[in-house]
Amino acid sequence: MLKSIKKNVQKNKKKSMALVLGLGLSASLVLTGCSNSDSASSEKKADTPFHKTGLPIVDKQVTLNIVSPKAALAPDYSKMVIFDRLQKATNVKIKWNNIPGDGYQEKKNLMLASGDLPDAFYSSGFSDHDLVQYGQNGTIIPLENLIDKFSPNLKKLFEERPELKKVVTAPDGHIYSLPRAEEMDLIGMPNIMFINKAWLDKLGLKMPTTLEEYHDVLKAFKEKDPNGNGKKDEIGLTFWYNGWCGNEGDLIGLFGMPDAPFEADHRIVRDGKVLYAAIQPEFKEAIKYYNGWVKEGLIDPEVVTQKTEQLFAKGKTQNPTLGSFIWWENTEVVGPDRVKDYVVLPPLKGKDGKIVIGRSNYSEYGRDAFVITSANKNPEITMRWVDQLYEPKMSAQINWGPVGEIYEEDANGMLVNKELPAGVSMGELRQKVAPGGPFAVLKEHFGKVVDMEPRAKERLQILDQYYRPYMVKESYPSIFFSPEELEVINTIEPEIKEFVKQKEAQWLIEGGIDKEWDAYVKQLNDMGLEKLMKVYQKGLDRYNKQ
Repeated sequence: MLKSIKKNVQKNKKKSMALVLGLGLSASLVLTGCSNSDSASSEKKADTPFHKTGLPIVDKQVTLNIVSPKAALAPDYSKMVIFDRLQKATNVKIKWNNIPGDGYQEKKNLMLASGDLPDAFYSSGFSDHDLVQYGQNGTIIPLENLIDKFSPNLKKLFEERPELKKVVTAPDGHIYSLPRAEEMDLIGMPNIMFINKAWLDKLGLKMPTTLEEYHDVLKAFKEKDPNGNGKKDEIGLTFWYNGWCGNEGDLIGLFGMPDAPFEADHRIVRDGKVLYAAIQPEFKEAIKYYNGWVKEGLIDPEVVTQKTEQLFAKGKTQNPTLGSFIWWENTEVVGPDRVKDYVVLPPLKGKDGKIVIGRSNYSEYGRDAFVITSANKNPEITMRWVDQLYEPKMSAQINWGPVGEIYEEDANGMLVNKELPAGVSMGELRQKVAPGGPFAVLKEHFGKVVDMEPRAKERLQILDQYYRPYMVKESYPSIFFSPEELEVINTIEPEIKEFVKQKEAQWLIEGGIDKEWDAYVKQLNDMGLEKLMKVYQKGLDRYNKQ
């Protein structure tokens, strides 16, 4: 429902305007002392009169051309309820050019190369190298002065979270892009191990507590036909090799040093020092050990080649075939009808008898949510428009979905989750109604501005109960590197990642790590690994001093 509130704007104004997006924008954004302004930021003089504060932003509708990727199930953003409400409140119309996610980067790069630019890129997908390169050559504009003058929500956010401002500030001191933030304390621990409790009970087995006990349980799952169909079709363990979640990092951690294998990253931090996990003796020992499990048939032989759709399908076969898996949550893998059979496998004691859980390098903060290009004739209006998305209640809806579709408001105005329609998953519905992009949901907003989504609550409880007491304290933060540092990283790292990803997969499935190890380490150093680690160490030292 769109609320309309009347208020005098100026003495010489002929009409009163007071549209506020009641289900997306807080009362603090209602017209308060609006005045027409032709003031310009230091970047560019405004071509169109606009109001410096309050809503609408303009009296005469302005159209902005914005390019954005979109999820597979998402409609064109012009058909999203959340943006329709925002247009009515601001009087700023967005002409969206939505590009499917899998083709976005290529088309974005063609636009940048040709100079055929939109006014802005939403969920820009700009790498750090892109931000520095296109910021310094003037393709995208600095935003810090616009933020200071026209973005009260974002300005307040930076005051409350100076570390978030640090994330988006480039080495040259400029801010070329806007942030996203989701402070749920979930992403740092991307792996939860689950086990088929129904099979444990049927076979009279206890919950394993050590690596060797886990081995014996998986062996029983594989050999004793717990699904009772007379076939040897049971899968002991599967996971998402090098995935952002559900990966092998904590299996390797059972040998004393948890890995961060997402996209073959392997950077870990111990006592302020950056280490490359994939050349450590613990990594070598772990891969050699788990190759033995592959040979015994305890680990899914397709684990290094499967896509997530294949992993999910293994949890939903007609007869249950999955004994244990690693993932973000259990329902997504095994489905709602079978989820009761799977429980959390508490962290196992490693080879040294200790429990240690890794921490991913994936940050709750991002710096590529929105950029404004040099083609934009109304950067002030654009900044005022995008600042609305950082109002706390609006941010929640941009991230998860709008009132009426995902949320309803309780008596205190807090956004609470509606009951999902039968047969509808939250993940799929969220793709259809929530664009993501520029938003900030802070930890203090939960329970006041927005109720945490049930799946997230459940996962947080699992992490607090089982995992967080054993998590390592350090991870590699989101650092904005200099152009010179980025040149080293972008030159050296891609080939190293591809090489290590292939060798880890080969050794896990086929074996041979002992024979090839010394030559492997030498080749990595010949490829520039030591130089790469020095850049990462320099960046971390600089970050810690800021």
